[in-house]
Amino acid sequence: MKLWGGRFEKATDKTVDDFNSSIRFDQRMYRQDILGSIAHVNMLGKCSIIPMQDAEIIKNTLQDILNDIEAGKITFEIDAEDIHMNIEKILISRIGNIGKKLHTGRSRNDQVALDIRMYLKEEIKVLIKMLCQLEEALLSLSEKHLDTILPGYTHLQKAQPITLAHHMMAYFQMFKRDIERLQDCYKRTNIMPLGSGALAGTTYPLDRKMVASQLDFDYITYNSLDAVSDRDFAIELLSCLSMVMMHLSRFCEELIIWSSHEFSFVEMDDAFSTGSSIMPQKKNPDVAELIRGKTGRVYGDLMGLLTTMKALPLAYNKDMQEDKEAIFDAVDTVRLCLPVFTSMIETMKIHKENMYKGAQGGFTNATDVADYLVKKGLPFREAHEVVGKMVLYCIQHNKSLDALTLEEYKQCSVIFEQDVFKAISLQQCVADRNLDGGPSKEAVLTSINIGQTFIEKSKSLL
Repeated sequence: MKLWGGRFEKATDKTVDDFNSSIRFDQRMYRQDILGSIAHVNMLGKCSIIPMQDAEIIKNTLQDILNDIEAGKITFEIDAEDIHMNIEKILISRIGNIGKKLHTGRSRNDQVALDIRMYLKEEIKVLIKMLCQLEEALLSLSEKHLDTILPGYTHLQKAQPITLAHHMMAYFQMFKRDIERLQDCYKRTNIMPLGSGALAGTTYPLDRKMVASQLDFDYITYNSLDAVSDRDFAIELLSCLSMVMMHLSRFCEELIIWSSHEFSFVEMDDAFSTGSSIMPQKKNPDVAELIRGKTGRVYGDLMGLLTTMKALPLAYNKDMQEDKEAIFDAVDTVRLCLPVFTSMIETMKIHKENMYKGAQGGFTNATDVADYLVKKGLPFREAHEVVGKMVLYCIQHNKSLDALTLEEYKQCSVIFEQDVFKAISLQQCVADRNLDGGPSKEAVLTSINIGQTFIEKSKSLL
């Protein structure tokens, strides 16, 4: 008989048991469920809601159940529906009527709200730690490639010369924001809902702040209706994870392009590549492609939960059982992607010469030619027109700007002098962009130092 079956005259249909059950996916919260129950029953005893002696028996038995689960000695039952009822059923089977006192003053509604918050608090910390490890890899790459010049792009067209360090630090900033978003999401997850009951609290004199303190929550909820029906924190986390995957996907897209024969900027390590079943020469960036592909999966989890929640009246509805598969899948996916991506970029081979050759083509120093004229007194719009005509001349004569003679320069503008060649060298183009956030060596070193401080602070908060 179901623990809630007193009102019913017949058993649920077997297909309904299977359909209604969530044990196959929520069993991963067994630890949080048991620790939450221990804190709850400890409070019941100290508040004299149940005898302290009974509370001690329940606590000790719950700990035994936890140990047995982790030792693989317990098999959960579909008939018991979910992890909460499974554990309570096991408890009652071991200590009888005393075990039936555990659920005093609570509902599965506030119980599951507690469990999922406890579970996600732990997962957010793991995700932040993984992102910090990725950030450290990016800082290391940047330090090694402060002088590695490559073309920067807009519209996937060569634009201006930058360094690989500057490019890597752009992704550092993206993942930095991801860490900050997760840190902020943690604050709204770190709120304790137990004591809200099914929707209207309880008549028992519960000490909710005692439970919050035992379970390391900073705050308690202050509206019982909202507490049991709120899944904003889960949707927010899914949004954060979607952003993480979007950044990973953008990065992977570039690495896939860069590893192509046409670019040959990087080469993935053999351990992070695969071959073809028919073409023996192939070395495919499958890891990067798969991460890019999994991004859509996490987006789907976000949209699925948003759609589930969009029309639910207060308070709890069974639809909300659908939250767990979405959030678990997204967390699992990101946790799978982050370490393999980090290892992939740590082991990839950088072809500096090809990057430099790439920066030499496409007139990436054209803006610097215009800036040269401006610094000599020509208005920028006039300088822009002069250099535009020079680029057209180069295209027509199959030349680069630095391959033109001084005489050819002077035909375009008498302002040009011999020093133009130094001003438009790729190294000088990068070095002259020495402003906060720019690609010069000094500016990137400053960015790296700021980044290192941020990571150390973020790790200290875990």
